Amino acid sequence: MTQRLYEYWDALRDGRPAPDRSEIEPGSIRSILGDTFILELIDAQTYRYRLAGTRLCSLHCRELKNRNILRGWSEEDHEALATLLAAVTEDAAAAVVGLSGFTERGQSVDMEMILLPLHIPGEGCNRVLGACVALEQPYWAGMHPILSQTVKSVRLIWPDERPAFLSSSMVRRTSTVPNIRHEAGFVPAPIAGNGRQVQHLMVIDGGKS
Repeated sequence: MTQRLYEYWDALRDGRPAPDRSEIEPGSIRSILGDTFILELIDAQTYRYRLAGTRLCSLHCRELKNRNILRGWSEEDHEALATLLAAVTEDAAAAVVGLSGFTERGQSVDMEMILLPLHIPGEGCNRVLGACVALEQPYWAGMHPILSQTVKSVRLIWPDERPAFLSSSMVRRTSTVPNIRHEAGFVPAPIAGNGRQVQHLMVIDGGKS
């Protein structure tokens, strides 16, 4: 689902950092509409759902429209996700996030979310096209709402890069990230290998093909 949405978005932008919001045609992504959403940037701590698909709303057992996507996270994850969304809206980066959702009964589901910038003429990239998909559909979906979420892994893809692939398997491979102490702010520090430590998360940049 996330790969399909990325490929649709990438074809629309046609070499630009991001396509215009008006170019999105729901009929072209009909099969994945239930998992997709559009966010509107209100301020640095508020990214409000303008639209949310039925399957996504069903996982949360509520209509998500007008809700802030940054609600329901720990302080660390809230800060990290807000910074990822800033990279999407300010720098036209694409982000892939591995996350887990939890119900009040302790039930959990692993999900993959993609965040893609959309341009509004005269306003910049203050819309975000996204999708959030459960890796396995839980039996309790629609009965017990997801009330809290945690980030397991993130990947950033910058405008001039192409991802080698976008699959849930990489999210699972990079989902174990150590908790480390960090100063206020979101300051990446180099680490060995292809990733880098950003606060308590491992960021894997998308590579050029």
